[in-house]
Amino acid sequence: MTDAPAPKRAVRAAFDKAAGSYDAVASVQRAACDQLLTLASEQGFSPERILDAGCGTGYALSGLQRSFPRAELLALDFAPAMLRQHPPGLALPLCADLEQLPIADNSLDALWSSYALQWCNPHKAFPELARSLRPGGQLWIATLGPGTLGELRDAFSHVDSEEHVLRFQPPEVIEDAAEDAGLRVLRSERDNLYAWAPDLRSLLRDIKTLGAHQTGAPRRRAPLGKAAWARLAAAYEAHRTPAGLPAAYDTFWLIAEKR
Repeated sequence: MTDAPAPKRAVRAAFDKAAGSYDAVASVQRAACDQLLTLASEQGFSPERILDAGCGTGYALSGLQRSFPRAELLALDFAPAMLRQHPPGLALPLCADLEQLPIADNSLDALWSSYALQWCNPHKAFPELARSLRPGGQLWIATLGPGTLGELRDAFSHVDSEEHVLRFQPPEVIEDAAEDAGLRVLRSERDNLYAWAPDLRSLLRDIKTLGAHQTGAPRRRAPLGKAAWARLAAAYEAHRTPAGLPAAYDTFWLIAEKR
């Protein structure tokens, strides 16, 4: 699988709609950012110009400013409503697609992207990322893997045979695309991060609030009937823990350097 998992126009519309409420339910997204910042800070690298590609509401920007106080920050997202959520003056906002960066060749010291790459074709995105980095520049990425929302996929398998949950790229595809683009992988990690909810309706509402829910997957022509919903809810209950119902986000972190 080498293509992006969802049409860009639909993803942009979903994130524009979600911008105002996104931060209220984005605990997993913040945790992914925090871990990426830890990994980036451990590189002993002092960039002067950093681009946050797929910046969303701008959560990562304050952490980048603290860790790299001398760096100029650029913040890019293809959803205009997300850019409007940013604190003023923290970074130069750019409304553009990660696969078509409005950035000059060899002009960035570091490029950060957290939970954005999964909406792209990696064989289109990585050449753009590498083109924008100067030789020796670093790429700091967190993205989603194929195990994301596995509990929901399992629960839907008790309802019908349709594909209800997007499947994202496995880490080996991401690493291969990075290497093909002229990047050298310095470090990688993979782990599940979890969101929690007391019941299935709350869990699905939070997933929807985060934006691109089911985007690109076949849409149902009608809502689930009562019997199908009961089967879905019962199947999801098998995953319940003392913390509530989990939603796994299969997260892959990658640190790479332009050769």
